[in-house]
Amino acid sequence: MNAKSVVFGAIVFGLASVALSIDDTKLGNEYRWIVVDGPYACASKEDLRQITKHHTDETELQMVDELRAYYLIAGTIVQLVQEDSSSGMSQIHLGGITRDLWTCTRFLSKRPLKDPYGVIETPEASGLVSAQAMGTSGDTRERPGATPAPYANPQPTVSPMPPTTPAKP
Repeated sequence: MNAKSVVFGAIVFGLASVALSIDDTKLGNEYRWIVVDGPYACASKEDLRQITKHHTDETELQMVDELRAYYLIAGTIVQLVQEDSSSGMSQIHLGGITRDLWTCTRFLSKRPLKDPYGVIETPEASGLVSAQAMGTSGDTRERPGATPAPYANPQPTVSPMPPTTPAKP
């Protein structure tokens, strides 16, 4: 063996050791994208088991009506709170929903997916990251010299309908 092979082997071994030792159990800022459409997010693991194992229209309607199941939409981004590998379930946080929900881990993707509008959601746009965490003050008052955002509502203009004149008596 020559010296180059030994050095190269040591580098590869070192890099592999570092890669395998990365602690991916810290889930604070991990995000996933939903891959299914349907009522597959529940407040409890037992409700999730019920809706996935005994899925009927009647069960679905009853659980959604009782707020025990929530609809997931493919392409929606969620924040991963907890992963239970023994049960194959993950606890997630959705923007706009105040409680954390459980869903099957197989319904989540680490790779970004497009939502029904063809857009890839981001944590900032979905409400998963607060304005303070993004470095803004949350103050929405107008400031002198500020220009409106490009997505602001347009100002009203002249109506495209011609004015009508009152009927002559």
